[in-house]
Amino acid sequence: MSDIEKLKSELKKLLIEYAKIKELPPAERGAFGKQMNQQKQAILQRLTAAEAEQESAEIEEIDFTAPCAPNEPIPQIKRGTKHPLMTELDKVIEIYNRMGFDVMESRQLDDEFHMFESLNFPKDHPARDGYDTFRTGEGYIPPAHTSTMQHRALLKYQPELERDGQIAVVIPGRVFRNEDADATHEHTFYQCEGVFVSKDATMGQMFGVLKQFFEYYYGQKLKIKTQPGYFPFTEPSAELLIEKPAALGGKGGDWLEMLGCGMIHPNVLKKAGIDPDRYQGFAWGGGIDRLVILKYGLSDIRYFESAKLDFLEEF
Repeated sequence: MSDIEKLKSELKKLLIEYAKIKELPPAERGAFGKQMNQQKQAILQRLTAAEAEQESAEIEEIDFTAPCAPNEPIPQIKRGTKHPLMTELDKVIEIYNRMGFDVMESRQLDDEFHMFESLNFPKDHPARDGYDTFRTGEGYIPPAHTSTMQHRALLKYQPELERDGQIAVVIPGRVFRNEDADATHEHTFYQCEGVFVSKDATMGQMFGVLKQFFEYYYGQKLKIKTQPGYFPFTEPSAELLIEKPAALGGKGGDWLEMLGCGMIHPNVLKKAGIDPDRYQGFAWGGGIDRLVILKYGLSDIRYFESAKLDFLEEF
């Protein structure tokens, strides 16, 4: 008889013995029940340990270093690949690095202050409604834009501002919008924020940086133009458009809106303890997914989150 069978037999006998409690005087039943229960728990612990030991003994060890059996084909290991968005995000970061920008990691959960108040959204301002934000039960917000990191970036890089005379940082990250998904919209996507502050930052500098970035990314000279925009955290604000690259079938006169940008609002600088009378800056933010679908001529932005291996493996 195995140890497990012996323990199960002991447990059965104990249960039969426990049934005698009905025959005892009421005054003795408490002590008897306590004693029986202690013995039962001891047997159950030993039984659990014995069953676990038997289960481990039954597991057949596999030697992963062993060669294949003779005449057996060598298995082909299919290795995973990097997600196309991550590959392109690395390229975006590399371009900005070469232009002198540091990189700061974004967050995937934030709060009302960084999402709105630090960015010059007053409480109950109607502009807050335009961001279709999700909220957790604890009151946190999955960020609807990477601009939630502007305040932290301004605080973190203030020593560089005093020492080197400028802040130059980009902040890539995942963002979340409470909206319906279709071929050109996703509820979850990636953005890249840019922040630059100095004593003489200008709109002209900002447009120069962005034009250079898009020319590097698409590998050709491009024209840019702007149209008015509105963001509470920049003043003046603009939307930047680029001439449709030839690789995407552009023939001149075709324009693509790529991102929002503008001069950092003085109130945003003040919130971070930066004197707007001494310093000024500009900021921008645009979608990585949009960059990529335009670069490769994709028709549906939802492909990136579809988990379709045949699509992902094309990259």
